[in-house]
Amino acid sequence: MGYTLVDAVQAFAPTLPLTVAFSGGADSTALLLACAERWPGQVQAVHIHHGLQAAADDFVRHCEAFCTGLQVPLQVVRVQAQPAPGESPEDAARKARHKAFGAIAQVESTQFAIKTIVLAQHADDQVETLLLALSRGAGLPGLACMPASWARDGIQYHRPLLGVRADHIRDWLAQRGVAYVTDPTNADQRFTRNRIRAQLLPVLEAAFPQFRETFARSAAHAAQAQTVLAEVAVQDLATVGNPPAIATLQSLSFARQANVLRHWLTGSHHTTPSTAQLHELQHQIAACTTRGQKIHIKVGAGFAVRRGLLLDWYNPKALPIASATAAKPG
Repeated sequence: MGYTLVDAVQAFAPTLPLTVAFSGGADSTALLLACAERWPGQVQAVHIHHGLQAAADDFVRHCEAFCTGLQVPLQVVRVQAQPAPGESPEDAARKARHKAFGAIAQVESTQFAIKTIVLAQHADDQVETLLLALSRGAGLPGLACMPASWARDGIQYHRPLLGVRADHIRDWLAQRGVAYVTDPTNADQRFTRNRIRAQLLPVLEAAFPQFRETFARSAAHAAQAQTVLAEVAVQDLATVGNPPAIATLQSLSFARQANVLRHWLTGSHHTTPSTAQLHELQHQIAACTTRGQKIHIKVGAGFAVRRGLLLDWYNPKALPIASATAAKPG
């Protein structure tokens, strides 16, 4: 932690060529410039046009002019990022970006063949993510915050600036005389993340000057613990079966049972139970001491049900009408 931007990019060893996710804001501008200077001719940029605000076209024009000056190829991708009911605008935009990156990676193009994407989230973003997770009562996956590297859809993603402070990035740009765009929504304190940035971070800075480093250590500890739990869940799922045998689930401790159930539901059925749903499911599992005891409980986007000696899950909306009728417990 405590790296300057230049230190962070010098320590970064990606597979080349690389693609910078370029919004035109301060953070991605600094990242693109630093990468282009370190790996000339090996860097390209992708700008995602979310279509959510009137200034979006101005952002595109700025990015085009900046990349022309750097002699960095730029691809602009327009997406529909309107949030679904109950979905945050931030989550909707993130999903749209990842979908766009994945689609670009499938295109056979020598100029825009994407295998490595770098993102410009920094130390302050990581702190905001941790505070958001805490405010929502998140478990270890949420407290682990943003990973420095991960793979998805054949693309390797990296966040090389997670050890760099936001103000240091802006100071670096000011020293270079580099202009960048400012997203007006970043100042809108109706969004929780913006309130954290404007109200909480200055207080933390005054009370705990090293909070970025210490919070990052806590997030790293959470990530490590979650890795261990995931490994245990894989082993336990192999023991209880898929779908799980109720009697074998009952032999596990309450915490270990919860761990393997989460793993089964997210991994096999792509659904996430709430804490209350999971606890109620476990109580129903514990009550299955006779053949006649039923389980039927809303879990995530569907229902967990008992089928004989096994626990199963189904989503009636994802099944044809005849199948959904047959899937309901008797």
